[in-house]
Amino acid sequence: MEPSKAASGRRFVIATPHVLATQAGLEAATAGGTAVDAALAANAVLTVVYPHMCTIGGDLFALLAQPDGHILAINGSGAAAQGVDRGAILQNGATMPLVGPLTINVPGTVAAWATLCGLGARFDLGRALEPAVRHAMDGALVAPSLARALDHHGVELGRYEAVRQVLFRGGRPLREGEKLQQIALAETLEAIAADGPPAFYGGRVGEKLVAGLRATGSPLALEDLAAHATEITEPLRHSFRGWEVSTTPPNSQGVLLLEILGALESLTDALDPLGLDAPLMAEVFRIASLDRDRYLADPRRRRVPLDALLGQEHLHAIADMARARIETGEGAPGQAAPLQGDTIAIVAADDRGQAVVLIQSIFHTFGSRILELSTGILCQNRAASFSLDPSVPNCLEGGKRPAHTLMPVMVRRDGRLTHVSGTMGGTAQPQIQAHLLARMLDLRMAPAEAVVAPRWVVGGLELGTRRDIVYIEGRAAPLARSFEAAGMPVGMLKDFDEEVGHAQVIDIGEGGVLAAASDPRADGAAAAL
Repeated sequence: MEPSKAASGRRFVIATPHVLATQAGLEAATAGGTAVDAALAANAVLTVVYPHMCTIGGDLFALLAQPDGHILAINGSGAAAQGVDRGAILQNGATMPLVGPLTINVPGTVAAWATLCGLGARFDLGRALEPAVRHAMDGALVAPSLARALDHHGVELGRYEAVRQVLFRGGRPLREGEKLQQIALAETLEAIAADGPPAFYGGRVGEKLVAGLRATGSPLALEDLAAHATEITEPLRHSFRGWEVSTTPPNSQGVLLLEILGALESLTDALDPLGLDAPLMAEVFRIASLDRDRYLADPRRRRVPLDALLGQEHLHAIADMARARIETGEGAPGQAAPLQGDTIAIVAADDRGQAVVLIQSIFHTFGSRILELSTGILCQNRAASFSLDPSVPNCLEGGKRPAHTLMPVMVRRDGRLTHVSGTMGGTAQPQIQAHLLARMLDLRMAPAEAVVAPRWVVGGLELGTRRDIVYIEGRAAPLARSFEAAGMPVGMLKDFDEEVGHAQVIDIGEGGVLAAASDPRADGAAAAL
């Protein structure tokens, strides 16, 4: 297919961050599949061709809009190993390590695939995996984003023998346009296609994965895999200027987006991320992000006070604090830190009334850096987001899911689905979604305009970054003076930089026209029928 960043049609649309994934989704729809069939095929391909951002060793969150208008939230995040020893980790340092075997929790992606398949697919999961198997077995050309990540992390990745065997050639990282072949991963995907998720969660794939991980020092056991289950819930909803914005509830950070929108609604009549209110928006972003550390956790273990977080008193307090901070122009202490990307998003919709936004990740770039050679699975480092402080809601515990950055979004107006949105962006995902929604809902931009417009984020994409620095794409450089005048340090980025995330968006018009856009900051495409 000829890649295009925008597409529209009446039967089907899809947008993903890699052209091969978009092609797989389009082929599924052309063959008579639903939006779910297309999203599954696309996601499976991405776990092969975008290993710096997602693999089957990671987690998945999704929102699924069914033909009757009902939206379901799919939580495909996995828990920490039951045998994890917090005390032993504390002996080696005051914080969780960012990479390595102790940061691996149960991967939830494969189980979530099966859940989505059962809720809205026409074909079985095996068919969805066929393009991914082919690309893993035959090899796929390294895309620019993967090449940049390999080059940036090459020295660190070179310390891991298994990673070198798969992602290096001749002692150096693969380069753009070279072939990435993953035969062990192809065989793993074939086993899942043949035997379903049981192959992964306790069967032959799981047995090999656990044995290999145990050899690296991971506490993950076969029992941990067998105990995993996808959770289906109602989405978290909040009103914004008459629009109903839905996202995934905790342990997802989606609540932060709803806090941001609620606070901003009382501060300005129309949000413009490139306008005079940009510093005010940035300060709301910063204040709301603090609630992630204070309250976000696995609700099965710790209560998350959603009613209070989304209550008018708290939203007005955020707004008042932001206004006061901008008026004084006082800065905050801290140090800048480098940024990195981690996640993919897929959006798809069809004329049956089905739509899906699926976000899948291995957390930081290349996850834990632990690649299990016999299965070809590169594992996430999602457990790195746990705290070792027992007073913190997101404290590490065996069998507990970590606080999660993944947060798909859907928007309805008067009961009709209007927008479907997902983005890469780590801890900055609520901010990036706020940029997109401000442009589509307040400024009435089309999806292609919304995703291409210059962006900025406060505090970067990953854990441990300074919360008050505003990272600005070069195209928005004139904003730097406004942020600095408000006491906010600025870091400049390249134009169309991945460090402000890359998003995939669909607009569903009243006349039935489906319009999709794929962010130019990634290697993807939009397609339509």
